[in-house]
Amino acid sequence: MLQQCMQSILAIEDDPVLGEHLKGALEARGFRVTLANEGGSGLALASTQRYDLILLDVLLPGLDGMEVLRRLRRSRQTPVLMMSALGEASHRIQGFEDGADDYLPKPFSLDELQVRIAAILRRVAYEQAGQGQPVDEPDGFDVERCDVLHAGRWLELTPTEYRLLKLLRDHAGEVLSKAFLYQQVLHRGYSRHDRGLDMHVSNVRRKLIRAELSSLRVEAVWGQGYVLRWQTD
Repeated sequence: MLQQCMQSILAIEDDPVLGEHLKGALEARGFRVTLANEGGSGLALASTQRYDLILLDVLLPGLDGMEVLRRLRRSRQTPVLMMSALGEASHRIQGFEDGADDYLPKPFSLDELQVRIAAILRRVAYEQAGQGQPVDEPDGFDVERCDVLHAGRWLELTPTEYRLLKLLRDHAGEVLSKAFLYQQVLHRGYSRHDRGLDMHVSNVRRKLIRAELSSLRVEAVWGQGYVLRWQTD
């Protein structure tokens, strides 16, 4: 059972049946839910009202979900969980690059949706509580260059290392499973004997230290995956 005090969710979904289903199911779990059935009205609500989370469909009439997300990110950092029947890796990557916090392919179960929502809200609560706030913070992530700038110097990341660090940074404090990282970073399925991800993690750690960002730590969580934390002491 999720623990929340009437947290608010905006669901931007053009399918009226799915929209009402989401509204009923989430309200039964204690959320306050607002529905919007097209991109323009959803963006207007997201830009003027306060929500704890936005569920955003990709295929919308008017403005599509990706454009809604891009415009929203100009003024708001409200957590966004994208929902889409478009399962191609390119769509998921584009969503994350545009600022999505998570990407849930359709069809999905309400149990999986609940877990994803809980993970996002847990991370937001963690950040708002001030735990693990950075001593050092990279100056900027350059999507076109696929590199990170700090103190006037580039970390000289490979595109894969960039995707790894960006994804871990966007989910700071949250343990990301190896299966998820393999899919989102290496664009292939996870195999127990595949050490590709571990190699990239090792390279990222080395480059963070070289750039004097040693307070940013990529930690392994045994049996689960990796998490980005800040060393504050």
